[in-house]
Amino acid sequence: MVLYYEITFAITVVLAIFYVFIWNKRFDVNITAIFLLVPIANLGYIFEIMTSDLGTALTGQKIIYIGGCFCPYFVTMSILNLSAIEVKRWIRTVFFILNAGIYLSVMTGGYFDFFYKDVTLENIDGTWILVKDYGPMHTVFYIVLSVEFVIGFTAIAYSLFKKKQVSKWTLMLLFLPEAISMLGFFGNKIAGNVVEVMPVAYIFAEVTYLLIVRRISLYDVSDMVVESMVQTGDTGFISIDFNHHYLGSNETAKNIMPVLRDMTVDQTITKIPELEKNMNHWLKHFEEDDSVTKNLYLKRDPENEDNNKMYLVNVNYLYDGKRKRGYQIFLVDDTQNQKYISLMDRYNTELEEEVEEKTQHIIEMHDNLIMGMATMVESRDNSTGGHIRRTSAGVRILIEEIRKGDKIPLSQEFCRNIIKAAPMHDIGKIAVDDAILRKPGRFTDKEFAEMKKHAAEGARIIHEILKDTDDEAFKVIAENVAHYHHERIDGSGYPEGLKGEAIPIEARIMAIADVYDALVSKRVYKEKMSFEEADRIIMEGMGTQFDLMLKPYYEKARSRLEEYYRNLE
Repeated sequence: MVLYYEITFAITVVLAIFYVFIWNKRFDVNITAIFLLVPIANLGYIFEIMTSDLGTALTGQKIIYIGGCFCPYFVTMSILNLSAIEVKRWIRTVFFILNAGIYLSVMTGGYFDFFYKDVTLENIDGTWILVKDYGPMHTVFYIVLSVEFVIGFTAIAYSLFKKKQVSKWTLMLLFLPEAISMLGFFGNKIAGNVVEVMPVAYIFAEVTYLLIVRRISLYDVSDMVVESMVQTGDTGFISIDFNHHYLGSNETAKNIMPVLRDMTVDQTITKIPELEKNMNHWLKHFEEDDSVTKNLYLKRDPENEDNNKMYLVNVNYLYDGKRKRGYQIFLVDDTQNQKYISLMDRYNTELEEEVEEKTQHIIEMHDNLIMGMATMVESRDNSTGGHIRRTSAGVRILIEEIRKGDKIPLSQEFCRNIIKAAPMHDIGKIAVDDAILRKPGRFTDKEFAEMKKHAAEGARIIHEILKDTDDEAFKVIAENVAHYHHERIDGSGYPEGLKGEAIPIEARIMAIADVYDALVSKRVYKEKMSFEEADRIIMEGMGTQFDLMLKPYYEKARSRLEEYYRNLE
């Protein structure tokens, strides 16, 4: 008889090893627990059958009941999971506690009569057999066991007839370990009441579960597809918790935003300058209004602007089951000018020159229209005569100094566009009431609140004017200049209260030129300041109102700015 138990134990170990070999994270945890417990339980039979010592035999019996108490529970839970039947957490917990309580009563055998009233060791045909007189907890064990089997069979029957999205083949296979386990537990012994049925029943159950797990991996289509997309797809995935700690990203996201390669899990993204100006900005808008899920991310190539890419950013919640645990950021290549670039690449130099010549007049008309609109707005404001012309010159001087250095890489197109967009920065004042716009003195708080609306209104007007333009880059820069030129680097500006590098570079440059002109120019409510006094105010504002990174370029441009304004006198 010993050989029988040794063979059954060895087979269950081999089957468990094979399960470990084929295991993947989509396997049901309950099935994994079964493959762990079955070899342990079958080892108990060897302990019990090979000894003539009552204490050792009783220890073997306690090991056997590790499987006896917990395997039916895990079998039932696996049936419910694979049948797509949701079980409340508290119900699972109650049944587990019941089985654990029964096993604790088994452990008292030899000391108390909860599970065994009396245990003796008898020699039957040369084999030592443990003879047990069961106590009340053994009856409880059979009741719980029966309930679990009834639940399992009911779940299988219900799913066979009612659940279309559950494999009928899997359900029929699930019936086998359930039936075999029931026969093993309630069939007692065969072969002259000497050999236990349960070790063989365990083997059949393991074989059946191996067939099941190999098959259900194919049915878990959503997990397989998502896993493939995460690893090799064209969509970038970034996970962030509610405290803005980095949780992870896929390879596509790292290619889009290389700074992610240097990130460590649980690192705070707010401390990463490259992420402060974009990712934190996206999350901030989503936290304020979770219906605002769409954003754009422009990835510039400082060496070749033709390689610039525009990505559509989608922010949503990161779910753990039904619980929200953080944020999921998706990045998809949405470059809108690729067709235009591809088309232009097919033209030869001669055709490009011809097109340039024919469109030059249109461009000039477009530029004149922009300047005309800006001048029209300026004519309504009796405090800013010549302001657009002077600030445009100031922007150009600052840009030229920045271009001489190598710390801030600005493309030629970007520089051309910001200079072209500068006259439009106050275009939103067209929507401000004349009574406020033409007021000779300082504004009241209410009037100033109305005046501040010109920034957002300007961005809206420019968007409407340029929405059909082919020059997407210019449209973005013009909108940003109008929208954000009153933002402050410390976040105390308006209209959005953006902070640091979240403010577009074009708006940070515009802010210096705008304020400098306001200081050194005469207004109806003030005299002009000296260059020294204006310079002192600008320098004091570096790091709070203005971008400290632009400080050295302002210092280099200072003499040229002063010369320009002296020539206007």
